[in-house]
Amino acid sequence: MKMSSASDGSREVREPLVDKDMAEPKPEQPWMVYLSTFVAVCGSFAFGSCAGYSSPAQAAIRNDLSLTIAEGVVALDLGRLATGYGMGAFSYVVPIFIAEIAPKTFRGALTTLNQILICTGVSVSFIVGTMVTWRVLALIGLIPCAVSILGLFCIPESPRWLAKMGRDTEFEAALRKLRGKKANISEEAAEIQDYIETLERLPKAKALDLFQRRYIRSVFIAFGLMVFQQFGGINGICFYTSSIFEQAGFPTRLGMIIYAVLQVVITALNAPIVDKAGRKPLLLVSATGLVIGCLITAVSFYLKVHDMAHKAVPVLAVVGIMVFIASFSAGMGAMPWVVMSEIFPIDIKGVAGGMATLVNWFGAWAVSYTFNFLMSWSSYGKLYYTIDFSPKQSLKTGKKNGAGTFVIYAVINALAIVFVIAVVPETKGKTLEQIQAVVNP
Repeated sequence: MKMSSASDGSREVREPLVDKDMAEPKPEQPWMVYLSTFVAVCGSFAFGSCAGYSSPAQAAIRNDLSLTIAEGVVALDLGRLATGYGMGAFSYVVPIFIAEIAPKTFRGALTTLNQILICTGVSVSFIVGTMVTWRVLALIGLIPCAVSILGLFCIPESPRWLAKMGRDTEFEAALRKLRGKKANISEEAAEIQDYIETLERLPKAKALDLFQRRYIRSVFIAFGLMVFQQFGGINGICFYTSSIFEQAGFPTRLGMIIYAVLQVVITALNAPIVDKAGRKPLLLVSATGLVIGCLITAVSFYLKVHDMAHKAVPVLAVVGIMVFIASFSAGMGAMPWVVMSEIFPIDIKGVAGGMATLVNWFGAWAVSYTFNFLMSWSSYGKLYYTIDFSPKQSLKTGKKNGAGTFVIYAVINALAIVFVIAVVPETKGKTLEQIQAVVNP
C-alpha cells in the first residue's frame, strides 16, 4: 500500500497498488440467455413467415391446384386453424419467456427481437416468394420451426416459472445456467423467491380477478396498448399496401420491397436503444409519427379525388405509407409486447397475458375486416375503394374516397399519445419485481 500525508499532517490516506477495475473480474457474458432468446425468436420468425406467406403464394396456389373458395374448404380451414393457433401462442409466449430470462440491463433489447424477427419473417416470405414456387416457400417456412423445436432441448426453463412451481433446485440451476457459472445469483434469486412467496399468499387468479383493484392498473395499461396498436390501422394498411401503391401510380413490387426492408431496418435499429431511451419515449415518438403518416396519406387521397396536384399524389401516398410503417416499427410495433411482458404480476401473467393477446388479435381482425368498409365511406370527396378478391386484389374507383379512413386512424393514434403520457409507466432499468412494486403496490 502507498501512504501519503494529509494537509494537516494528522491523517494518512492509503491508496491501493492494484487498480479497482483490474481487481474486479469482468462480468461473464450470458451466452445461454442469448441462445435461449435465439431459440425463442425462431418462433417469431415462423410467425412472420406464416403471416407473409399468402401474399406471394395465393395466386400460384389457385392456378396450380385450380382451387376456388368452394373447393378444399375443410383442409383450408384446418390449416388456417393450426397456423393461427401457433401464431397466437408465439405472439404471447415468446416475449414473456424472454422477459423472464433476460437481465434487467438489456431485457428490452432482447424482447424487441420478437418484433424484429416477425418483421423479418414477413419480409423474407414476401421477397423470397417472388423468386421460388409456393411449395418451396412452404418448405422454407419449416426451417425456423425445426430449429425452435430442436433448440428447446438445449435451453433451460424460465427460472421464475420454476420458482412459482416450487421446483427450487431446478430454479437455482436454471438461473445459474442463464447467468453463468461464476456469476453471483444470490441477490437475484432471493428477490425472485421473496416475490414468489408474497404471491403465494394471495388467492389463485381467475379471469374475473383481472378486474380487481390490485390488478386493474396493469390490465388497463396492457390492454390499452394492445387496442391502440391495432386500431391505429396497421393491419388494414399492411394488408392493402400493394393496392394503395397501385392506385397511387407507384410500382407495386418496388413499393412492397421498400416497405418490407424499411420495416425490418427500423425495428432492428430500435433494439439497441430501447434500454437507453426507454419504452415511453419510443411509444410517444412512434405514435406521433403514425399521426403524421396517416394525415399525409389522407391528403394524397383528398388531392386525387379533387383532381389536384396529380404529380404529388403518388409521392404523398408513398411518403405517408413509409412514414407510417417506419413510425410503427420504431415503437408501437414492439413496445406494447415489451411492456405487456413486464407489467403483469406472475400470478396472473398466464391469464392476463392470454387475454391481452386475445384483445390484440381481435383488434387485428376488426381492423382488417373493416378497412374495406371504411375505405368505401368518407365525406371527403367522390372516390371510393373496394377490394377485388381476385388473385391480384386491386382497388376499384367509385363515388367516395378513403381520406376519412386515414383521418380516423390519425385521431386514434393521437389518443394513443394521450394514453401513453397519462397512464404508461417507464420500466427500463427495473427488475420485474421492482416494476410490480410501482404498478401494483
